[in-house]
Amino acid sequence: METTKWGLDPMHSEITFKVKHMMIANVTGNFTKFDSNVITEGDDFTKAKINFSADTNSLNTNNEQRDGHLKSPDFFDAEKFPKINFESNSITKKADDEFLVNGNLTIKEVTKPVSLNVNFGGIGKDPYGNTKAGFTVEGKINRKDFGLTWNAALETGGMLVGEELKIHSEIQLAKQN
Repeated sequence: METTKWGLDPMHSEITFKVKHMMIANVTGNFTKFDSNVITEGDDFTKAKINFSADTNSLNTNNEQRDGHLKSPDFFDAEKFPKINFESNSITKKADDEFLVNGNLTIKEVTKPVSLNVNFGGIGKDPYGNTKAGFTVEGKINRKDFGLTWNAALETGGMLVGEELKIHSEIQLAKQN
């Protein structure tokens, strides 16, 4: 079967994350610069090879001071480690449009296996004749597993920043010619 290359449609994609702050609320952030390349057999995503990267310096939580801290060596160390990378190694179909994508996530040169839940929205043609595919991607990681260990104790007990990081992404891919 013929292989198909898919590229990210950045105008219709977003990568967001949430982490607990003071154990009482979530802080939401996103990456504004990221890319993905996917290779499939025809239009079949069940055996896709997925490569994704995010620019750590594009991290945005709508608070300049917090963003600076997150980009510092305390967290992502964006100057030394400019990219977060994910590479898939298997895809398991859970239901008609639900999949589990397993792969390796690398943050700060630490690579760990992760599993992401993916909902396949379908394939369609836009008004300009381009073939697009849509996905919702969700998962959780422990930030400490990747060397993102900075924290501060609260007077009331507990820690300032939660360990669990929730990932939510809306991805649209465009078939490449």
